[in-house]
Amino acid sequence: MGKKIVWADFLSTYGIVIVLLILTVFFSIASSNFLTIDNILNIMRQVSIVGIASVGITLVLISGGIDLSIGSIIGVAAVSAAILMKGGLSPVYAFVISLVICTALGLLNGFLINQFKVPPLIATLGTMTSLRGLAFIITGGLPVFGFNESFSTFGQGYLWIIPIPVIVMLVVFILGYIFLRYTKYGRYIYGVGGNEEATRLSGIKVKNIKYMVYGIGGALSGLAGLVLLGRINSGQPQAGTNYEMDCITAAVLGGVSISGGEGRIGFVIVGVLIMGILSNGMIMLSVDEYVQRVLKGLVLIMAVSLDRFIQSRRNISTTK
Repeated sequence: MGKKIVWADFLSTYGIVIVLLILTVFFSIASSNFLTIDNILNIMRQVSIVGIASVGITLVLISGGIDLSIGSIIGVAAVSAAILMKGGLSPVYAFVISLVICTALGLLNGFLINQFKVPPLIATLGTMTSLRGLAFIITGGLPVFGFNESFSTFGQGYLWIIPIPVIVMLVVFILGYIFLRYTKYGRYIYGVGGNEEATRLSGIKVKNIKYMVYGIGGALSGLAGLVLLGRINSGQPQAGTNYEMDCITAAVLGGVSISGGEGRIGFVIVGVLIMGILSNGMIMLSVDEYVQRVLKGLVLIMAVSLDRFIQSRRNISTTK
């Protein structure tokens, strides 16, 4: 019995790493071009946008919430910065103003959840739909281009051989790890997600923590949108569509509990890489786009199902 428990704990903790290794070996055998430096860097560049936003959704999920507006905020960031730069504003000012706008949109989610007691799923679903519509309204449904081309360095440039978006993603993950692991606010986030009422009774201002996680989530979604803008060099109103599902899938794959109160950001990057390797490998094998969507959906279902199974097993073991 003891060995079974040890193996179960090992698989629940490191199973995601085993899956990553299996996928890497499989696609390396299936395609001779998969395990090359160029393709590895390409995968890292491709996942950087989802990776940056995944740190934000990780904080939200651990706090017991959810944010479906990630993709729409990414789109707002891209079009707002593009419009500002096209209007003559410098890339630096456009960058900062867009981040402020996106942080405010994240705080709007927190406001709806805190003040009006709207369930996070409904609140962020509403803002997701509204913000996507807003992006189309302010652009007339057309891409915004013709702005300062130097901004493209943020999405297309390199530092030595490493793409700048990858560096940005790694810095965000490191800061997120430090924030969750070594600050009191990180502990508060876990507390709110694990037992909100107990956390409130201990003197923690739960509403402030929720404002914080949704504000950070909005800021990081904005940063992801700016990286995407630099990469495609045009502000697309549909930018970031469906990214929320990729981010949530990556976080849950990385062991973040959909119920809140549990998860380690260090494993979220493994979940991000799995999503990137899966997409890249299927493209190399010429798998139909619609089949790719089916598989990604199944991955999300399996990840959440595994999370619920692990939670139920732990509840049973604690009651014995």
